[in-house]
Amino acid sequence: MKVQPSTATLLPPQLLAQLERMELVSRKIFRGRMKGERRSRRKGQSVEFADFRNYVPGDDLRFIDWNLYARLDKLFLKLFQEEEDLHFYALIDCSPSMDFGEPSKFLYARQLAAALGYIGLCRSDRVKIEPLGLPVARAAPALRGRGSLWRMLSYLEQLPCSGTTDLTAAVKSFCLRNAGKGIVVLISDLMDKNGYESALRALIARDLDVYVIQVLSQAEIDPDLKGDLRLVDVEDQAVTEVSVSPRLLDKYRRTLATFIETARAFSARRGISYMMTSTDRPVERLISRYLRQRGLVR
Repeated sequence: MKVQPSTATLLPPQLLAQLERMELVSRKIFRGRMKGERRSRRKGQSVEFADFRNYVPGDDLRFIDWNLYARLDKLFLKLFQEEEDLHFYALIDCSPSMDFGEPSKFLYARQLAAALGYIGLCRSDRVKIEPLGLPVARAAPALRGRGSLWRMLSYLEQLPCSGTTDLTAAVKSFCLRNAGKGIVVLISDLMDKNGYESALRALIARDLDVYVIQVLSQAEIDPDLKGDLRLVDVEDQAVTEVSVSPRLLDKYRRTLATFIETARAFSARRGISYMMTSTDRPVERLISRYLRQRGLVR
């Protein structure tokens, strides 16, 4: 597939072929509205036989195997492998703190959303990109099929990094406007002074298959700073003056490690799959190795 120059920064040509061989996997069973291209763990009605099970009162008599009944004098139902579609939501944090680093966390988040979205489009899943913190009018429509690739990439290219800082309000707004069941991947640095916990609880309440990918810049993970500095918060303009010393940097690294581990533990207790990634890690490696290990793709 030929990639247009304006979108190559999000999905490099060499990555497309790898993504086409993958599919998104849900840890939960959802009933899709249309037939898709994925094999469901739920047994239903199709042309491909899957298994037998014992008949119980109330089952559809049309699926009884009468030949087996004639041989064994017992009632068995024939089960068939069903194909179904899936909703895939990529929630991108558009708050100003994401516009940091080289490459920026926001660019990395859009690249990741584009890659996962393309996997879904290749399997005829419903794909929706949701920018958190921007007006509702900026939300993308649900997309389906490979022909929607350029529409998705064009939308992601034009997304601004100028949203509000209230992660909880943005996630709750998403939950109220989207009723489809499926996989939701929250891509954020989780750096909200009001916390991220309520936002994750809102996603859990929707009974979605929730993944959280915390994106941090390498400059945040291991800052190279020294001397007297005047730090300005990009979101609320709060000013802090510090004198950077080895002891202060060591304390910062311990605080960041605690923040990451707290998010990991909070997620694990609630059945959320969490991982932290640096923008230095290539998106293709994140998907093919780490997200495959966590069961999001196969």
